[in-house]
Amino acid sequence: MNDALRKADEFFHGAHGLDLEAAHAKLALALEGADDGELYLEYRESESISLDDGHIRAASFDTRRGFGLRAVLGEAAYFAHAGDLSAPALARAAETIRAAKAMEHSVTAADPASAPPPLYEGVNPLGEAPFAARAGLLREIDEFARAADPRVVQVMASIAGEWQVVEIIRASGLRVADIRPLVRLNVSVVMEENGRRESGGHGAGGRAGYAHYVAPEFWQAAVREAIRQAEVNLRAIAAPAGEMPVVLGPGWPGILLHEAIGHGLEGDFNRKQTSAFAGLLGSRIAAPGVTVVDDGTIPGRRGSLTVDDEGTPTSRTVLIEDGILTGFLQDRQNARLMNMRPTGNGRRQSYAHAPMPRMTNTVMLGGHDKKEDMIASVERGLYAVNFGGGQVDITSGKFVFSASEAYLIENGRITAPVKGATLIGNGPDALTKVEMIGDDMALDPGIGTCGKNGQGVPVGVGQPTIKLSGLTVGGTAA
Repeated sequence: MNDALRKADEFFHGAHGLDLEAAHAKLALALEGADDGELYLEYRESESISLDDGHIRAASFDTRRGFGLRAVLGEAAYFAHAGDLSAPALARAAETIRAAKAMEHSVTAADPASAPPPLYEGVNPLGEAPFAARAGLLREIDEFARAADPRVVQVMASIAGEWQVVEIIRASGLRVADIRPLVRLNVSVVMEENGRRESGGHGAGGRAGYAHYVAPEFWQAAVREAIRQAEVNLRAIAAPAGEMPVVLGPGWPGILLHEAIGHGLEGDFNRKQTSAFAGLLGSRIAAPGVTVVDDGTIPGRRGSLTVDDEGTPTSRTVLIEDGILTGFLQDRQNARLMNMRPTGNGRRQSYAHAPMPRMTNTVMLGGHDKKEDMIASVERGLYAVNFGGGQVDITSGKFVFSASEAYLIENGRITAPVKGATLIGNGPDALTKVEMIGDDMALDPGIGTCGKNGQGVPVGVGQPTIKLSGLTVGGTAA
């Protein structure tokens, strides 16, 4: 028995938990006649501390434990959950599902493959040091930022961590467990100069303990990056507007790829024919050289999982290869209905939510071009380095994204920083406009959270520097 299953026994099947044999009997009752389904058990500890203007403004600690029981029959899914991990609660859930679903028998889906070795250590970040030590760290960050630059008038910082133990039990008796740490540190500052105030920020995180993120060399670098961004914004001029070439920087700008492309390649949208990419498998949808993968197997990354929330091992799924659409992101239900294989992308926010196809770490692979050559090839355009918020319409692929750090490109050189730039376009169309792909592929620092159907899950993104021949830039220049 591996460490994850031993920990699952401790939290779910001890003196105050579920008897494993009885739980399996209730699960078999609920899944009788179903195509698929599982019992998902979760224990989670989480904390969050935030500082603003030198004072701890909010602090929270939460512990929760519960189960989600799901039966899948054709296109329908029947789901019940409870925060009471007891035999009576599970019995009520099983009877509810049994009564709700049609009872005709179908072919039971095969179990997932056996779980691979864990992609991260099972360390509990919340147990590494006293809660007060992390509050003290935020005060150190405040003092350091103000000392680093006298123009800093406000400092906001937060640190958050969680430790999650999950177990998936299937009707066959298969048990899969995973221990998942997750931490994140954020720093933002407001700087004032000549009556003008601007902000900048930086954050990072991953599936690890706090040790790396609370080291002085790390958080001091995060503070300096936040100050640098605020300083850039103090010099920024109004952004131009119109159709123009756009160069996107490496790393976090991959969030545009995630939103404008990634969601449209999730299995449920394509099965229901509501994605802009529906029916295009095997077709060219992007410029030659564009290869996009979703990789949940990168050790320690924010979006990585040893197994997904259905018990399927995560994988490296090639979505677009050299411009050709080659695959979709699948959970078990949509994969079966589309006659495809599950890709390990069945994810849920918690035991109170049913799984659905979701991204993990979505990345455009690098090419052979140099950033300097991309910039030199643009007479007048925009170089976008960081992004804030954005939105996309899955059906049409249309997107709008705000650039939190961007610069003018004039006569082949990066010149003035600009403020208020938004990128407006269509995901499928944007992919065909990729002209140059850099050799500097980078992953984001570990800050992404993806929302879908009211559920939020941690994700990662990445890309090299890329040049698009033209996007609509919404600006603020008169």
